[in-house]
Amino acid sequence: MVIGLTGGIASGKSTVSSILKKLGAYIIDVDKVGRDVVEKGEKAYNEIVCFFGKKILQHDDQINRKVLGNIVFSDSKQLQKLNSITHPHIIERVKEIISKCKTDGKNVIVVDAAILIEMGLHSLCDTVWLISVDKETQLKRLMERDNYTYEEAMNRIMAQTSDKKKSVYADVVIDNTGTLEELENKVLELWNKI
Repeated sequence: MVIGLTGGIASGKSTVSSILKKLGAYIIDVDKVGRDVVEKGEKAYNEIVCFFGKKILQHDDQINRKVLGNIVFSDSKQLQKLNSITHPHIIERVKEIISKCKTDGKNVIVVDAAILIEMGLHSLCDTVWLISVDKETQLKRLMERDNYTYEEAMNRIMAQTSDKKKSVYADVVIDNTGTLEELENKVLELWNKI
């Protein structure tokens, strides 16, 4: 069983992912895959530096994710360009990992991705779970967690597809405006069904 796990930034998706991991699921963290494919020496790294220039690099020539994030999350055309470079590499790597997991006999594989649907990764999944949260909670969490200003947090939220649009693709919508205990109970209930 391959579960596509998605939700907007600061929705609690990572918390659900860690709950599922404790229950025995194998987690494919698409953010981590995304970081891996843009490491120095990877094809996507070269394409990104070629397009955005050396101003996005740190002293060790690795990509400065915060600098690049500030560029792309304030300009939708720049974000589209970055996505057009990275997404094909990420999708290919996720397919490889799913295939290896199935070969290794993993029963439940979770593809954890904020932009699961936008990337088309949901087509690799048997079911899609959407973690949903209201915008006020999302803003508060993002500003506290990542030390973003209101504007930086809002730019990141607005750059993502809304929960309403994502819910069309979701088989399960988990409301995460409650307590951690309530969330754990909802996830456990879903886990027991599968």
